[in-house]
Amino acid sequence: MRLLLPTLAILLLPACRDEQPPIGPQETDEQYSGGKNFTTFDRSENAFGVQGKNLSGVEDGYFVTGNAFFRNNWVTAPASVQSLDGLGPFMNAISCGSCHFKDGRARPPAFPEEPLNGLLFRLSIPLDAAHGELAGDPVYGGQLQDKAILNVLPEARVRVTYEEKTGYFADGATYTLRQPVYTFYDLNYGDFAPGMMFSPRIAPQMPGLGLLEIVPESVILDWSDPNDSNSDGISGRPNYVWNTAKQQSEIGRFGWKANQPDLQQQTAKAFNGDIGITSNLFPEDHLTPFQQLQYPGIPNGGAPEISDDLLAKVVSYCQTLSVPARRDWTDQQVLRGKFLFTELKCEACHRPSLSTGNGGSIGALKNQNIRPYSDLLLHDMGADLADNRPDGFATGTEWRTAPLWGIGMIPTVNGHSFLLHDGRARNLEEAVLWHGGEAEQSREDYKKLSAEDRAALLLFLESL
Repeated sequence: MRLLLPTLAILLLPACRDEQPPIGPQETDEQYSGGKNFTTFDRSENAFGVQGKNLSGVEDGYFVTGNAFFRNNWVTAPASVQSLDGLGPFMNAISCGSCHFKDGRARPPAFPEEPLNGLLFRLSIPLDAAHGELAGDPVYGGQLQDKAILNVLPEARVRVTYEEKTGYFADGATYTLRQPVYTFYDLNYGDFAPGMMFSPRIAPQMPGLGLLEIVPESVILDWSDPNDSNSDGISGRPNYVWNTAKQQSEIGRFGWKANQPDLQQQTAKAFNGDIGITSNLFPEDHLTPFQQLQYPGIPNGGAPEISDDLLAKVVSYCQTLSVPARRDWTDQQVLRGKFLFTELKCEACHRPSLSTGNGGSIGALKNQNIRPYSDLLLHDMGADLADNRPDGFATGTEWRTAPLWGIGMIPTVNGHSFLLHDGRARNLEEAVLWHGGEAEQSREDYKKLSAEDRAALLLFLESL
């Protein structure tokens, strides 16, 4: 017996080791989400507003000036501060920072009658406009504005309510999701056109945009698989949109449906549509012909209201914001979650790492090894998340893969954890459970995990 017991113990050792849950590998420098130049270890509420490293003196100056014009409020023209007048006449916000507070993510209204602040609505009708875009509503245009300057009526108000739906994990635990319901009221300029389509869009966080802007197009296209030729159920594809400055179609990178080609156009479009500020890129106020007849002779802040120089500085500011570093990347539970993230094939869309390449004009952004957890492609996310409104080549069920870097810092910076394109998800788990379409199998596999493994996966996401 004395001889057999040690032998039996030895035979049991490998089985005990096999029962230990596998964990993901620790990778060199994976804490540097934005590369060595654009990763910040600031864990405070200011973590999204940190300047990148190794910028030139000119770029440093652009960051400071661009930051000021990003945060300062615009005012009605005419005003003594001529560089900041020209607000409206219709708008969703009075500054970039009022939607992207602390360069972060906006939230949906906390109660049905709360005014919108960082949640906007794109509008269109099923008619073709120039360059493959859809035509806006004849009266209200391509974006609903719920605010206006003095003596001008805002276009409308939106009431946001929710319907709860219950689901179950494989272990019997329950969860609830909330389906948003939007009611448009106080339409001050008449009814919407028949067949009007709308899409809610929440303002996302800002860090890392300059890095994504110079990811080589070839890398994005290499990940594209529109016909699912490898039969893995994932068929991401690029959006192609009109570049106004270059007068040509280009791959889309920014926006919830990748409907903007670069940060210059993204920024100029936001100034015009969200704040009512004209630029040389978009020189007309955001008014339909019907609205122009209602308000003839409204003073503006110049032609254009933001100069090329100031616009360039705001764009440079947006390009050079650092990404928060990973937290707890060596923790065993986080590494277990990382392993599960791969096992559930989340990486098929949320690509962990890539290099920025050698493009662009800002040297510090070039050749950075970054970890955005996105492929910048459009994916069909199923009927539950559909807005049923096309955008460029994006269909009504397709969305660009949202980068996950910095997602765990949103509660610290912005005091909430609302996620997805309309903020319906109250936390990371709800965001996972809303995934459908190409991500349906990953969602169902997540629901089959034990409570401990679900917690580990969420800890990994919180570390990003």
